[in-house]
Amino acid sequence: MDSSTIELSLSIFPWAKYQKQKGAVRLHTLLDLRGPIPSFLCITDGKVGDVCILDSLLAEPGAFYIMDRGYIDFARLYALSQSQAFFVVRARDNMKFRRLYSHSVDRSTGLRCDQTIVLTGQFTPGYYPQKLRRVHYVDSEREQSIIALTNNFLLPALVVAQLYKCRWKIELFFKWIKQHLRIKAFYGTSENAAEKPNLDCDLCLRTRSNRQEKAPAGAKPLHYFADSESDML
Repeated sequence: MDSSTIELSLSIFPWAKYQKQKGAVRLHTLLDLRGPIPSFLCITDGKVGDVCILDSLLAEPGAFYIMDRGYIDFARLYALSQSQAFFVVRARDNMKFRRLYSHSVDRSTGLRCDQTIVLTGQFTPGYYPQKLRRVHYVDSEREQSIIALTNNFLLPALVVAQLYKCRWKIELFFKWIKQHLRIKAFYGTSENAAEKPNLDCDLCLRTRSNRQEKAPAGAKPLHYFADSESDML
């Protein structure tokens, strides 16, 4: 899950609050990694934070929600856990915690630690009163150190790290959208009129995906959503 900001003219779209001299909407997207196609879309003005969208998300029991550190809100993550869903989210550098257990890891795979922890911040123990799992992984391909938090204690630590690495697919999705989608005109200047092209695009992605499931061998993979701009709008 992630979001992408789409800038708009504030003089034409005065409701799209973002900055003093800039307007924007934010496209909050939950990408189904099995597709990949969006399974959830929410369009807000540019000031709405990423983490607020968790309040609108209907969690699916047993599903894994992979998010960046912008979605760190332990009260909301605890509500997600209480819905019997799992999350893998990147930890913030200033997070305060206490280690309860350490589990052995194979450092040749990039893993550095696999810990069971509890939060020790001023308010966080009340927001998330249960144990968490902390996995430290070094991605040699991107030369990046990743510390992931999850409420799943059964998966191998390497799988948890690999799940978080899958989050990069939504970045590629947003990049593809911005490279190929050109909205030349809106239906109007209201909030609903600005949402309509984006929702139509989501419907188009789903329709093309359903067609491709029945396509013969050699058909384009799902990440080729449209052949042209006319297919999208």
